[in-house]
Amino acid sequence: MGSLTGRRTMAEFSQKRGKQRDEVLGGTVDFLLANARLVLGVGGAAVLGIATLAVKRLIDRATSPRDEDDAKGDSTCLEESWKELSLLKATPRQQPRTPPAALSQPLSLPGPSPASPEGPTDTGPQMSPPPSSPSPLCLTFQEKLLAFEQDHVTIPAAQVALAKQLAADIALQLQAYLRNKFPELPFGALVPSGPLYDGLQAGAADHVRLLVPLALEGGLWDLVPGLDTVARDPRCWAVRRTQLEFRPRGSSPWDRFLVGGYLSPRVPLELLRKALASSVNWPAIGGLLGCLIRPSVASEEPLLEVQHECLELTVVVLLAVTGAAAEDPVLLAWPLEGLAGSLWLQDWYPAEAARLRALDARDAGARRRLLRLLCGVCRSHPALARLDRCHLSQVVLRLGEAEADWAEAALGQRFLQALEALVHSLERASLPCHFNPGVNLFGGLRAEEIDALGFALYRGLRAPERLL
Repeated sequence: MGSLTGRRTMAEFSQKRGKQRDEVLGGTVDFLLANARLVLGVGGAAVLGIATLAVKRLIDRATSPRDEDDAKGDSTCLEESWKELSLLKATPRQQPRTPPAALSQPLSLPGPSPASPEGPTDTGPQMSPPPSSPSPLCLTFQEKLLAFEQDHVTIPAAQVALAKQLAADIALQLQAYLRNKFPELPFGALVPSGPLYDGLQAGAADHVRLLVPLALEGGLWDLVPGLDTVARDPRCWAVRRTQLEFRPRGSSPWDRFLVGGYLSPRVPLELLRKALASSVNWPAIGGLLGCLIRPSVASEEPLLEVQHECLELTVVVLLAVTGAAAEDPVLLAWPLEGLAGSLWLQDWYPAEAARLRALDARDAGARRRLLRLLCGVCRSHPALARLDRCHLSQVVLRLGEAEADWAEAALGQRFLQALEALVHSLERASLPCHFNPGVNLFGGLRAEEIDALGFALYRGLRAPERLL
């Protein structure tokens, strides 16, 4: 009898402990779910509730005394638990939100107050802090493109001003040297130019162009298109000496550079290269300007490498023939091969820069920004290094006149369109010059170079983020 009474007492005690444990666990779960709704939202709280309910049932089965009914219902409960877990897996996962500052601290369970009776108390409605702005999990391609522009393309204004000042000082020093060294040759004013001055500088890789114009006498020289010469080259022009019956050879200081009745670009270019390499006192000029200036002996065109404590700069010195009228072509003494070596190369850069500037001024567009981005991307990838500013300018000019929306928000789309246009041009191995369609700017590329460029751009189109 005593043992029967003891077993009943133990059973009642176990039931009371189970009820108390259930009440405590239930209160804890309710508190967690109430706070989870604030932190995770309704969807997140539902997911947490399903998981908590499944865990609670497993704890109940592990701690409660087993009887025959429980043993028979084990399979049913197990099936329900798997259904709940499968529902948990099937519930769409929501992106986590940044928790408010007040709820980001660890949660502590409320303990019973000695002054208040046990049981639920109504504390009234609680005001939750306003949710903070969601933190982005990943950047869009547009955002990555703008970040690349900021990190690799944009140049600080202080460096731009310093580079312009150094280029202007070097131009003045070189102007004085040429007048003293070659007083019989009338050179025009040396004026620095190039992408740095036209808002097209992409990083620090672009050269500053320092044109050395030849002041040719009016009426003694005539420009002949390259297609009308033996070379049959549409890129170039010949400078022919005229009026020889009235002004015989030797009456012009530039007659010393004549080859077969035409002004040769090779002879004055070689003269300038030798003068820059051996005659100019660059250490003294560099000390005066606070920098180190060295002529480059490895390049075919005359280059000056400038090293300042704040930046590095490359100045390319170009002999040029310029006409009196604005529509006259600008011709450069450039080291060309074959029959074109006796011709002057037409410089399309001034026309390209002016056209892009006019298009952007018309609608406050971002065409020049697109060109800077393309130049920066191609320079950062060795496989795309053969695509220079001249190639990329043609693509941007065509897109700039064909597309209407050039706001910053469309910059990513225009970037991908430019890549597609380059791929199509490489497939045809043809990129016509925007101002002279008879000139194929891909004509100087070998077949294997075209294949390598096309493959690299095709991969870039499939995953454009890898280019940045």
